[in-house]
Amino acid sequence: MRIFESLAELPSCVGQEVVTSDWLTVTQQQIDLFAQATGDHQWIHVDVERAKAGPFGAPIAHGFLTLSLLPTFFATALEIRNTRMGVNYGLNRVRFTAPVPAGSRLRAAIKLLACEQLADGGTQLTWQVTVQREGSDKPACIAESLSRAYP
Repeated sequence: MRIFESLAELPSCVGQEVVTSDWLTVTQQQIDLFAQATGDHQWIHVDVERAKAGPFGAPIAHGFLTLSLLPTFFATALEIRNTRMGVNYGLNRVRFTAPVPAGSRLRAAIKLLACEQLADGGTQLTWQVTVQREGSDKPACIAESLSRAYP
């Protein structure tokens, strides 16, 4: 866990990898629950037997499930103190560059790309998040995530 005492500490980190999160495991149960929540029941995600014979050799997580883990990666890896709130402001760019088979362990390398002061007193942070899969040289997802924090 990397802790910043205030937003004032962040501008000096622009262009740097700030933190790498802990590993977490993506389970078949999470994949099934995500399918229920989104209505995406494609067999490569939820039909374990058919997926074993499919192109990936196992069921894989939805790309959007992998993306939805970003808040968990941030919450477990990074804390900015002396702020009253932070909000997700969106995404600029997302790519799902490799599959995430059920049972995979993932972590995120988080790089600060920009830190901009807002007229309302907040700070907009642009993060590059590279989701890594244990045992793979290729990232599972690369996303440019925007957040806003308010002192």
